[in-house]
Amino acid sequence: MSKRVLVVVTNVDHYETEPSHPTGLWLSELTHAYDIFEKHSFEQTIVSPAGGKSPLEPRSLKFPNYDKSAKAWRNNPARMALLDDTTSPEQIDSADYDAIYLTGGHAVMFDFPGSEGLQRITREIFERGGVVGAVCHGYAGLLDTTLSDGSYLVAGRNLTGFSWREEVLARVDKLLPYNVEEQIKERGALYSKALLPFVSNTVVDGRLVTGQNPASAKETATEVAALL
Repeated sequence: MSKRVLVVVTNVDHYETEPSHPTGLWLSELTHAYDIFEKHSFEQTIVSPAGGKSPLEPRSLKFPNYDKSAKAWRNNPARMALLDDTTSPEQIDSADYDAIYLTGGHAVMFDFPGSEGLQRITREIFERGGVVGAVCHGYAGLLDTTLSDGSYLVAGRNLTGFSWREEVLARVDKLLPYNVEEQIKERGALYSKALLPFVSNTVVDGRLVTGQNPASAKETATEVAALL
């Protein structure tokens, strides 16, 4: 049987702290992973905290982020339809999946952490021996994910994710509701980042695979695939 991967995207289309400022799914973080998982013949299901439509982050549709992979997805009506009607956590039986992969975009900071459904699925997949992957801001979805013993999944584990330095350089730090790098450290995670910002950096700690930024999506997905 082929492996099955649950790919998580956001439902949020604007910064809750600044409603006039749009955000959404960082498209290449989805497409790079989807392409790699597809090459391995993995079955993929796209899920979001609320189910339904996942909007695109406008900044992800501009050079250099808008690459061949992202363009191919956006120009494919069948692919785009997958983002118009995503599955909700309540419709997911975690026993059907071998891995969960959380995509990013600043939008996920607003709807990933509060999703008890995503936390349940992530916990169950991890405790069953599956792989948990997250790229860029996707690690915000791990902030409040606990294991059955009540401990944080990230506690004592090496990981990475979009750094506060990169938030400042991207000039969005003043729009954010919290500092995810700081909060993940408070939960006991052993956070690290690349020496230079915006370069590919992936950290593997057992069955937890995390990538620092959009440039890390291919590497992160490749490491997830290798574990599967």
